Amino acid sequence: MIFKENNLKASNGVKLLIITQKVDVNDDILGFFHGWLEKFAKKFSKLTVICLEKGEYVLPQNVEVLSLGKEAGKSRLKYIFRFYKYIFKYRDDYDAVFVHMNPEYVVLGGLFWKIMRKKILLWYNHTYGGLFAKLGIIFADMVLHTSPYAFSANTKKSVRMPAGIDTEIFKKNPAAEKLKNSILYIGRFSPVKNIHILIEAAKILDKQNLDFSVYLYGKPPATHIGYFKLIKESARELEKKGKLFFNESAPNFKTPEIYNKHIVSVNLTPSGNYDKTVLESMACETLVLVSSKAFEDALPKEFIFKENDADDLAKKLQSVFKLPEDERILFGQNFRRYIIENHNLNLLAEKISSAVAVPI
Repeated sequence: MIFKENNLKASNGVKLLIITQKVDVNDDILGFFHGWLEKFAKKFSKLTVICLEKGEYVLPQNVEVLSLGKEAGKSRLKYIFRFYKYIFKYRDDYDAVFVHMNPEYVVLGGLFWKIMRKKILLWYNHTYGGLFAKLGIIFADMVLHTSPYAFSANTKKSVRMPAGIDTEIFKKNPAAEKLKNSILYIGRFSPVKNIHILIEAAKILDKQNLDFSVYLYGKPPATHIGYFKLIKESARELEKKGKLFFNESAPNFKTPEIYNKHIVSVNLTPSGNYDKTVLESMACETLVLVSSKAFEDALPKEFIFKENDADDLAKKLQSVFKLPEDERILFGQNFRRYIIENHNLNLLAEKISSAVAVPI
């Protein structure tokens, strides 16, 4: 079911077309974008949103959501037909275009938008980029990224942006009780996430008879069921001992409760990646351990472990568990302050609004 509310007022007269993968407040991976739309609605007089797929949403009346039809099982040819139909039909309802993470839409619509003199902003944060990314950057007027190691980071059009963490939702819950020596992972069960390294580190801690528990939240995409089976098999003994738990994925808006229950959140994505779950953890004042060098400007070195190195991760986990309570609290407070000053959603909405306002 789809709901709408009308209690937000736009702050300017600019109209924006947004193109994204999915609009669904309950989605475990892309649910955060619903919060972005709520904030952006305060900055623009109208938002027209084209998404590949839509689910449930609660958005202001100045937001219109148009789906390409994936939820109804439409074909790719139908997606393309609808895409062109929408960008032409609603051409008077937007002054600029913001494409989130899918440069192929910039390639498909770029020529039309150039003719219509619509400013094009492409958000692309992947470390690697193929032909569509290269062509999308050519068509775009501005290329936005959060990671200094993003494929799109080093062009004349590049602008580094806040990651857009809603610090009004992602915050410390003083009433929450932390599980002793608890280790958290939230995300997809995919090879790029290197969850097998975390399991190997947990085995090392187990051999040392350390008291700890690992909580994994997520699900595998259809293409990575094989990887999920491998890590399940690898973790079998830890599961039997009650030291490792697989949990269903949770909607993004419910994850603050999960972050608040754990001592440390671990992220094992390769160097260069700038995973939002790290920043969400920090906003909740939960400690983090990461392997990506993209976080070197955000974290003290004791919270960065060697990539693909289970031994180093195990050592870093032990160090975190040994931290005195007052030090752990202080680190958490500093982490949250960093997010508020550099990556909060209000700051992102303001910067997007300012970027759109700059003439082509």
